[in-house]
Amino acid sequence: MTGDDGREAAGSRRTLEQEERWARVAWSFLAEPRSGPLTRLLEESGAVDSLARLRAGHLRQREGWEARLPDLRVDDLAHATRRQKLKVLVPGDDGWPAGLDRLEHPPYCLYVRGARSLADVVERSVAVVGSRAATEYGMRVAADFADGLVSRGWTVVSGAAYGIDAAAHRAALAGNGATVAVLACGADRAYPSSHRGLLDEIAAGGAVVSEVPPGCAPFRSRFLARNRLIAALTRATIVVEASVRSGSLTTAREARTLHLPVGAVPGPVTSMGSAGCHALVRETGAVLVTDAAEVAELAGRIGEDLVPDRPVPPRSPADDLDPLSYSVWSAVPVRGGAPSERLAVTAGVPVARLLGVLAALEADGLVVREAGTWRKVSPRRGELER
Repeated sequence: MTGDDGREAAGSRRTLEQEERWARVAWSFLAEPRSGPLTRLLEESGAVDSLARLRAGHLRQREGWEARLPDLRVDDLAHATRRQKLKVLVPGDDGWPAGLDRLEHPPYCLYVRGARSLADVVERSVAVVGSRAATEYGMRVAADFADGLVSRGWTVVSGAAYGIDAAAHRAALAGNGATVAVLACGADRAYPSSHRGLLDEIAAGGAVVSEVPPGCAPFRSRFLARNRLIAALTRATIVVEASVRSGSLTTAREARTLHLPVGAVPGPVTSMGSAGCHALVRETGAVLVTDAAEVAELAGRIGEDLVPDRPVPPRSPADDLDPLSYSVWSAVPVRGGAPSERLAVTAGVPVARLLGVLAALEADGLVVREAGTWRKVSPRRGELER
């Protein structure tokens, strides 16, 4: 481009690059997430000065940031962001979630699709993650958890993948609750493509979030990077179903690094799909959780969202017996009856002592003597035989 049009475009670029917000957008285009050198550079010099130094060739080239520099068009990025109705959040914005600042390598900026403040949406949130190749059991548990959480006023955060993620998002939406999807691609893209409608629904009442610019494709490294965002945005991470190599375990590791609670759902001991959850409990001290109430208690602040008292099983009169009486009572059959001599052998108690114990049990209504034999009194409904 030449002449006045060229000068206007260059001026537009320079104007945007002199704003911290759009300079950070430029850096999100130039560098992959989790760049330690860039994190330090932004902290020391800010995005505007750092970008100017890169353009002037004053930064060391070993990081490879200059590789994308010829393709950088900040005005095009701004136009794409507005066209896709995305908000750009940077540290210090009202909508910037405070949890992201705990990360060793926080995002340079965030692209958000959704009308609500992201900070407000995730202020009380739980990550529900797990395997893409989920079983029917895992999908049902994820849905039950998400439904129970939104009914308690919690937001469900996940990655919009197949399996556990999708089940959690859909159940949250079905319960008229808020849910947030964190993507490894641009927030304008649907990945997987079949989840376009799901992502539109998520954005309508919650948010779709990414740290890479519009149009960016998902890479494996970007999936791993986005998992730290899922952990940092929430108060706790729950792994519903995961093999030992599941990517969702990286979300749990990120949560532990941030000293945030991690919960794991137990599965059949024979299921490889739950082996990662079992390893979390066994090896890392993750809390075993079985329902939404336990998840809410794990994620809640001290004194909040406590699990209600569980129903106490009805007591049996035999619960209060001393060991000798309990041993004799256990030896008495329920049907048919048995003479004292046989009960003495079964219980290992001398007959003379046995008769006194049987008399006391009869007085308590636990045994009855009929035709020279002894049998238990049939337990009332709700009582358990011991």
